[in-house]
Amino acid sequence: MADVSNTRAWRSPRFLPRWSHRVTIGGYVLVAIAVALDFASGPGITFAPMLAALPVLAGVGARRATIPLTAGVVAGAIVVGMAAYDAGVPDVVMATAVATVVVVTFFSCVNVVVVTAQERELHRVHTVAEAAQRALLRLVPRRMGPLVVAVRYVAAEAEAQIGGDLYEVMPTPYGVRLFLGDVCGKGLAAVETAADVLGVFRDAARAEPDLAEVARRLDSALARRPESEEFVTAVLVGIPDTPGPAVVVNCGHPPPLLCHDGRVSTVEPSAEAPPLALLGLVGGDYHAGSIAFDRGDLLLLYTDGVSEARDAASRFYPLAQRLAALPHGEPDALLDELLLDVRAHVGSGLTDDAALLAVRRER
Repeated sequence: MADVSNTRAWRSPRFLPRWSHRVTIGGYVLVAIAVALDFASGPGITFAPMLAALPVLAGVGARRATIPLTAGVVAGAIVVGMAAYDAGVPDVVMATAVATVVVVTFFSCVNVVVVTAQERELHRVHTVAEAAQRALLRLVPRRMGPLVVAVRYVAAEAEAQIGGDLYEVMPTPYGVRLFLGDVCGKGLAAVETAADVLGVFRDAARAEPDLAEVARRLDSALARRPESEEFVTAVLVGIPDTPGPAVVVNCGHPPPLLCHDGRVSTVEPSAEAPPLALLGLVGGDYHAGSIAFDRGDLLLLYTDGVSEARDAASRFYPLAQRLAALPHGEPDALLDELLLDVRAHVGSGLTDDAALLAVRRER
């Protein structure tokens, strides 16, 4: 049984935030006040033109044109009743109010039909991209070699497009190798780039004894893609099946965090290196650094959707500090607690996709 959370729910823009519901309710209240004032002010004054707002308010968030249409019929009936009561108001004013209600109702219905059709098309495109991404991000076994593994991938709540976070954990002749990356881009182009990266990694990780050479092959494959502007920040990790140090290659990605004896330290790269696909452009090279990774140690890889999550005051989430305060036992439980803490820090939905990969050495 694989322990992995790869959830992404399509979020229609018609699911409105709470403040918009409050504004809509306020609009209904104002219309009701206008009707009350009309009958309270006598037959010489009318507030009938304000009834044109009723179908507009009904169309907010509606998925069926019959909703603003019904609201328009109700508004028209109320205007007719006002016309009978407001005998001192010129007929042309009341006729104009009725015409306004009819025109606004028509365009409110058209708006609902058009927006709903666009949402359906967006949903279809999004579903295709989501299916492609899920096919790429395979389920990861809970145990692999000497490691206990946990993965979480959480969609941005403010995004309507598929993101480019990707990961892989696989056994090789050189031990277990991990990959976690972030494509600079969104949508189907990001999924296509992710497919290329993971395909090359799955092949090179089994064939190349040198993890830095795996990174070079990834960079070369991406750089050869025609008319592609995407690049990928990534971290590659190799963990031997027998006791010994782990190897880390950082390609312009946020550095992993190592939990050892209750302390959290940042695994800084031995030398700066560019993201994948940019090596030929900016120069330099990829270097493999060794870190002690003993029994009971835990290594956390993450994307900037976690480390750059901001609260209401635009403060970044203090990942290392919060990680140190959490129990470093079961990786699966740790990632659940960490994501809850990130959401509590943000106070609302995540604005960027977030991927987390945690491994603990058991032997």
